[in-house]
Amino acid sequence: MRIDLHTHSTASDGTDTPAELVRNAAAAGLDVVALTDHDTTRGHAEAVAALPADLTLVTGAELSCRLDGTPLHLLAYLFDPEEPELLSERELVRDDRVPRARGMVGKLRELGVPITWEQVARIAGDGSVGRPHIAEALVELDVVRTVSDAFTPEWLANDGRAYVEKHELDPFDAIRLVKAAGGVTVFAHPLAVKRGQCVPESAIAALAAAGLDGIEADHMDHAPATRDRVRGLAADLGLLATGSSDYHGSRKTCVLGEFTTDPEIYGEITRRATGAFPVPGAGGAGV
Repeated sequence: MRIDLHTHSTASDGTDTPAELVRNAAAAGLDVVALTDHDTTRGHAEAVAALPADLTLVTGAELSCRLDGTPLHLLAYLFDPEEPELLSERELVRDDRVPRARGMVGKLRELGVPITWEQVARIAGDGSVGRPHIAEALVELDVVRTVSDAFTPEWLANDGRAYVEKHELDPFDAIRLVKAAGGVTVFAHPLAVKRGQCVPESAIAALAAAGLDGIEADHMDHAPATRDRVRGLAADLGLLATGSSDYHGSRKTCVLGEFTTDPEIYGEITRRATGAFPVPGAGGAGV
């Protein structure tokens, strides 16, 4: 069984529509895929409607958080999307994305980059605008060669020259809210140092004590030694260790199913969840 628990669609900053994503997941030989767009569940209905036979969809979101000034992302799975307190917090984060993106465009223009808000809005389309859309604009303008090249201190990395902070959840509050909505939380790419500063392992231990369910070990931004370290940390803290592609369509080099989650770990995630349940495809018997 092949299980990928971290993907993005055009509902946030991926390039596949939710329907295209589930079809591509089935074509890639996946049995289970999670749709975890940034701070939104807007793509779930389209993904469910297009779900191929024999592919199971796990509904979720990737929540933007910040701890002591350091950004971090929590993957939230199988929560009730209508739970009022969590919904309100997600809307606050989502609604702050436009002024934040406008602020980054303004900083880039001050640095001499001929970027415009209209260009970024065109790239984002109906998605929840974010740094990858601005990075793609920089590629279009030949400022950088790839989207990844834009995530450096020179441009859009955390605390980079054009970086602007946004409203983010306290991760302890996020864990509490997701649990109250019947969901399960996994710390995404916790030691991905290439993305910028990471929270210390002592903070991960504190999050585990507060109810964090798991940490993402197998990820493209974790070197092999780092993956081993995360697995060891998970064992020490009693956390589930997952693996995922963090697929964004053509916006990143990762491919669906590049890293996967052990079926036993997936089974434990579904056992813990009470807010929602995996959705089996039209011809599938469920997983």
